[in-house]
Amino acid sequence: MGVIAMLHYRKHPSHVKKAYSFAAVAKMEGIDFYYFSYSKVDFNAKKIDGWVYHNGKWVQKRMDFPKVIINASNPKTIEQKRISKRLKKIAIFTSHSVGNKMKVYEKILKGEEFADYLIPSIAVRKGEEVLDFFEKHTVAVIKPTSGNHGKKIIFIKKINTNFQVIEGVKKTLFEKSGLLTYIERLLKKQSYILQPFIECKTKAGLTYDFRLHILKNGTGKWEVTLIYPRVSGNAKLISNISSGGYRGEFGPFLKEEFGDRSNHVRQLLEGFAVSFATHFDTLYPNPFDELGIDVGLDQNLKIWIFEVNWRPGSKHREIEVARRLIPYCRYLASR
Repeated sequence: MGVIAMLHYRKHPSHVKKAYSFAAVAKMEGIDFYYFSYSKVDFNAKKIDGWVYHNGKWVQKRMDFPKVIINASNPKTIEQKRISKRLKKIAIFTSHSVGNKMKVYEKILKGEEFADYLIPSIAVRKGEEVLDFFEKHTVAVIKPTSGNHGKKIIFIKKINTNFQVIEGVKKTLFEKSGLLTYIERLLKKQSYILQPFIECKTKAGLTYDFRLHILKNGTGKWEVTLIYPRVSGNAKLISNISSGGYRGEFGPFLKEEFGDRSNHVRQLLEGFAVSFATHFDTLYPNPFDELGIDVGLDQNLKIWIFEVNWRPGSKHREIEVARRLIPYCRYLASR
């Protein structure tokens, strides 16, 4: 089996918390591991000046090209993109982009098996499309096509002949012409998708969703790492943590919100996470190593897919991620 390495734009591994966790797990698993940055790749000599963890500290050492690369971050410059492209021809990358929200939506829709879990979505091109939307719906959600960690998500409610626009806790009332002008202004800055609002609220009336964090294990199979609810901490309709929400504990949350049905909901979400990820893998040319699936549950316990993330983050869970990802890298290297 070849060496496994972690690639990051930061020059030193001490600035990347996951690097130590990967090195520790690799040591326990008997796997050679090193960390490197883009600037340390020498394609002519086919060598990399990497960092290995030895005797309690990171030590720089000249290494052979790895068999598998944990590409833990996106390249930041044109040169880094060039290096990344060349490395992909030499080694197996573990992480691959799912694309923007509309691409994910279209992939799942075309795949059919999980199409019923999708929230109907359209790419907004002009303000009139939003007005047409309200012929069938009373509340709309407009969100950026590319992820923004729950930021810039806008809710629009139709109130008689007017429209209430909700941005965070700010509410603005528009007439039809004013809404058109508002939407056109948004579309000049970036692209958006339009969806009906799926209500997912706690007994206390707070908006929430579930993050299903799932990883490949040492046999190449999907395994649930963690599921947790994300709850809005105020009157916002967004539960995303980076937008003011907070993370709850899965077990206590289920008991509080679902009572006798808590075990059923747990099994429902865990089963969905594995089956969906297994299917999602078939929709793309390259297999994924890790996914963060954001879902909601309506009052009938129907699952709705809010978003699929290919780098869901592992803050405070670095060891749990490494315990699965390092054996998965060994699996990739041995194929």
